[in-house]
Amino acid sequence: MNKLGVIGGLGPMATAYFYQLVVQMTDAASDQEHIETIIYSRPSTPDRTKFILGKSDEDPMPFLLDAGRKLKRQGANVIAIPCITAHYFQKRLEKTLGTRVIHAIEETGKYLKSKGITVVGIMATDGTVESRLFQTILEKYGIACVIPSEKNQAKVMHIIYDDVKSGRPVEMDLFEEVSDKLFAQGAQTVLLGCTELSLIKRDYQIGKGFLDVMEVLARQAVLACGKLKEEYNNLITE
Repeated sequence: MNKLGVIGGLGPMATAYFYQLVVQMTDAASDQEHIETIIYSRPSTPDRTKFILGKSDEDPMPFLLDAGRKLKRQGANVIAIPCITAHYFQKRLEKTLGTRVIHAIEETGKYLKSKGITVVGIMATDGTVESRLFQTILEKYGIACVIPSEKNQAKVMHIIYDDVKSGRPVEMDLFEEVSDKLFAQGAQTVLLGCTELSLIKRDYQIGKGFLDVMEVLARQAVLACGKLKEEYNNLITE
C-alpha cells in the first residue's frame, strides 16, 4: 500500500476536512485497513493568490518544496495538496521531488469527461481563475468553462477570505447569486474550485449540480493508496 503525504495548512480547516474525506471514502473494515498518512501542516506558506497575481514577492514554492521533501523522507510516495490554487506549482513540485503529486484539476477533467459534462462553471480564487488553471486543463478534455463576472468574482473572493478563512458564517445569498448566474450561462455543473468552498458544501445545503474538486482529490488519493467505497464514484450533487 502506498503511503500518502499531505502538504497542508493552506488553510488548516480545509486540510482537516480533506483528511476526513480520505477516511470516509476508504473502504476499510478496521483501523489497520486505513491509509497510512503523514500530514505536514504549513500555514506559514505565503498566500498563493497574491503571489500568482504579482501582488506579493513571497514565493510559496520553497515552502511547498520543503514540506514535500520532509514528507518524502518519511516515506510518502504519493502527495496531495488540499489547496487548489497551489496546483499552479504542481508540475515544478512533482518534477523537483521526483514523487507523484496528485493533480486535482487534471483528475477533475478526467472525471467530468467520464460523466459526459461539456460545460462547467468555475468558483475559485482570483489566482486560480486568472492563471487559467482550470480552463487550460479542461479544454484538453473538450470541456468549456464559464467564469463569474468581475463583480461576481469579487463575491467569491469575499466568501473565501472574509467568511470561510475568517471563521465567519457564510453569506449564502452571495454564493447562490454567483452559482445561479453560472448555471444560467449554460454550466451543466459548477465546480467548487477552492478548498474553502468545499467547507460550504460540507456545512450547507447547496443543491444539485455541484462538483467539489477537493472530493475529486480525496477520491484519487484513496484510489492511489487504498480501496475506494463504491458510493464515492458519483461526486456530483443530486
